[in-house]
Amino acid sequence: MSCSSYMRVYSWRKSSRFSLMKKTRILLSSVLKPVNDTRMFEKIGATLARLPHTEVHIAGFPGEIPSTSERITFHPFHYFKRISWGRIKVQYQYWQLLRQLRPQLLIISTHELLFISIFYKLLYSGKIWYDVRENYFLNLTTQNTYSLFSKYIVAYIVRMVEYLTSPFINYYLLAERSYATELPFLKNKYIVLENKFKPSKSSVPTNKKFPVRLNSKKVKMLYSGTISEMYGIFEAVELARQLHQQHPGFSLTIIGYCAFPATLQKLQFFIQDKPYITLIGGDQLVPHQQVIQHIQQSDVGLLPYQPHPSTFNCTPTKLFEYLANGLPVLVQQNPYWANRVHQYQAGINLNFRTFNAQDLIEQLQKKAFFPRGIPTEMFWETEESKLIQLFTISF
Repeated sequence: MSCSSYMRVYSWRKSSRFSLMKKTRILLSSVLKPVNDTRMFEKIGATLARLPHTEVHIAGFPGEIPSTSERITFHPFHYFKRISWGRIKVQYQYWQLLRQLRPQLLIISTHELLFISIFYKLLYSGKIWYDVRENYFLNLTTQNTYSLFSKYIVAYIVRMVEYLTSPFINYYLLAERSYATELPFLKNKYIVLENKFKPSKSSVPTNKKFPVRLNSKKVKMLYSGTISEMYGIFEAVELARQLHQQHPGFSLTIIGYCAFPATLQKLQFFIQDKPYITLIGGDQLVPHQQVIQHIQQSDVGLLPYQPHPSTFNCTPTKLFEYLANGLPVLVQQNPYWANRVHQYQAGINLNFRTFNAQDLIEQLQKKAFFPRGIPTEMFWETEESKLIQLFTISF
């Protein structure tokens, strides 16, 4: 072999070895989700951080920085109010972070960062995964977050942005199965990663005995997660009032964050004379692990979501969390959720506005829940394998 040929082979081997050792830098970003967001940090971020030769960064709304053994660096944006100019300034902070880190993979969780991410991709290359958590168009046009006129303007602008940017998106990560048929811009570049439950390393496994039977004297009910009228917070309060009236052993804990001050004030007014109802959080974000602790300490989980086009075909994250921890549930009648609840004999489907309190108490006391134990299909491991496979074929 000639000297020049040998050097070419050596250089090829050296560069190949270097490419194998080179880390893939990953940036997960959101505008409104905090840096400790469960899906960004505990699920997607932690899964990718455990892969060899990855370097994971998470940027988002200010929140408590988690202590973790994973190779993850957190970059909280400056604090801003939900509707303010600060939300626009985040775009500049995000651009500065992109230039500083030069990530090879961008995983963005909001349409607000699409254009800047694509501009970065055109300048510096890299890949973009769009983590779709909402059908923004459906949510904006059917919910009353904005006025009748402005909500349609905003909705069509967002949908136009998603259409225009779709050729530049390498893959879509869908939080709901229904998005595959609802979103017309996916072009078969997607995988479904449902928000199934992932226990933290510090969480204690449930020590429940199966099948689960409720204590006839005390029943601790739980409403966890986003506090809003559409998610049935006032139906949960009314349910607790009627059940407590029939049986003083029933109590309710509400734990979560409420983004709308008027809703929170109304809730505080409704429960001020009800000592059997406890509110945790409200105007403050609650650490996810604290929510899980209450799930494990409760007897019944409530999912009083009111029928609405934006949520009817979606599976609430709390349903995965409740079932994965062996917590019996009371679920608003919905065929999409009823199948899972019925399959595992995990709870009771009811209409939260037309139930009979005494009949419901009798059902709860007689029924044996989870006769086959905790369903393994409720855990993140089923989704984790799909995420790892996508990363492996992409890098």
